[in-house]
Amino acid sequence: MDKNYYLCRDMIVDKISLLNFKNIEEAELSFSPGMNCFFGDNGMGKTNLLDALYYLSFTKNYTNLMDSQLIRHEQDFAVLQGFYLEDKEPEEIYCGIKRGKKKVFKRNKKEYERLSEHIGLIPLVMISPADTDLIQGGSEERRKFVDMLICQYDKEYMQALIRYNKALLQRNSLLKNELPVQDISLFEIWEEQMVAFGGIIYEKRKVFTEDFLPIFKKYYSIISDEHETVDLKYNSQLADTSLDALLVEKRERDKLLGYTGSGIHKDDFNFLLDNYLIRKIGSQGQNKTYLIALKLAQFRFLVEKGSSIPILLLDDLFDKLDAKRVAQIIHLVAQPEFGQIFITDTNRKYLDEILAEMQHDYKLFQVTNGIIHETDRLAIHR
Repeated sequence: MDKNYYLCRDMIVDKISLLNFKNIEEAELSFSPGMNCFFGDNGMGKTNLLDALYYLSFTKNYTNLMDSQLIRHEQDFAVLQGFYLEDKEPEEIYCGIKRGKKKVFKRNKKEYERLSEHIGLIPLVMISPADTDLIQGGSEERRKFVDMLICQYDKEYMQALIRYNKALLQRNSLLKNELPVQDISLFEIWEEQMVAFGGIIYEKRKVFTEDFLPIFKKYYSIISDEHETVDLKYNSQLADTSLDALLVEKRERDKLLGYTGSGIHKDDFNFLLDNYLIRKIGSQGQNKTYLIALKLAQFRFLVEKGSSIPILLLDDLFDKLDAKRVAQIIHLVAQPEFGQIFITDTNRKYLDEILAEMQHDYKLFQVTNGIIHETDRLAIHR
């Protein structure tokens, strides 16, 4: 355990209160500062509880559903309240969602002026079956992963991203304007901002990739028992050409297309296994191992950046993994450095194995049709 771990603040969820969130009609739950296990059949609402925790950290749900889709069927509103302890100091986060209205987000009863102010307050890492989109989906999915990670510890990056995207929208609006004569200076105003903020984003993504890669490789090596080698490469147009030159050169073509085809919004991160794109050659088990290593590296990276120790959400963690890789992951997440963990599973056997290795407290919850209640502790099979 490195010295950064001891310097980090400890952020835990003490309690949560939910009303009409997805299939959860009402829930009032108190959690362990260590491991919290949720078990039940598929479709019962285990993932919905984790998604509520994610929402309270990032002001949106994990799979990018519209807010109205998060409200329980035939209800008009949903309420989420999280009660946190940061080094034993209380933090209360409130979110109210109402159909047809702007959602309300509050910290300690004071409403945020901008939701971006909240990002980074409650660092959190989630491992989910939906992560397969990072490998199989388009470049936008991978950029979102990197952007959200960097935004949790770097406010300058977040502001540059917001301002770049605003300038991009304005340039695209000009490109779609079919007036026969357009003032070039209007393009230059927004292109100048894209160049300035795009440069900040490019440099920070480049540094991030260099710093993140060795941590990621280490976790993959542990889980796979060194059976494969992995890599993550940052691919950007700005590596070879200045954005200023690209925007001017491609302006007429962009007018025909109606959108901006050059810039950091076209960046990608190549996920490689044995020097090939993993989406083309990886097995289900290798894909899952890659994603778990990626997320555990995210956790460690945030710790090294001096954030609070992130809350770790593990949804359906062991599906599609062989017994050896499961054993390695169980050993990893049982270490005390991981702080507070929330885990879902249908297989009680794996929960028993994790808890047998745990050195700190835990709670168990049964989930049935959106109803969640704490249960007696499992008998540990040794």
